[in-house]
Amino acid sequence: QVQLVESGGGLVQPGGSLRLSCVASGTTLRINAMGWYRQAPGDQRELVAGIVGFTETKYADSVKGRFTISRDRIKNVMYLQMDSLKPEDAGVYYCKAVMPGRDFWGQGTQVTVSS
Repeated sequence: QVQLVESGGGLVQPGGSLRLSCVASGTTLRINAMGWYRQAPGDQRELVAGIVGFTETKYADSVKGRFTISRDRIKNVMYLQMDSLKPEDAGVYYCKAVMPGRDFWGQGTQVTVSS
């Protein structure tokens, strides 16, 4: 079992920055990959950024060059540094952990981008 707790969301103006954190606890040694997903009202949840192990990363085209995903193996924390935020980046951001045979989700953190 893995428990995931996100934090760091909030209200930011366009062009601003936020850093999201996802703290993992439990059997974290079995986590193969993690990711950040975004869900806007009325939309499906979509992958924003993912990390396999601790170094192999991938990003949605819409956030390439602006967002950076990272994972701290000592602290068991995954981060999403979000720069140059746009209104279309807004939504609830969820943390996901992938383990053999099962995925785990956090409860989400709200990101609002508005002037």
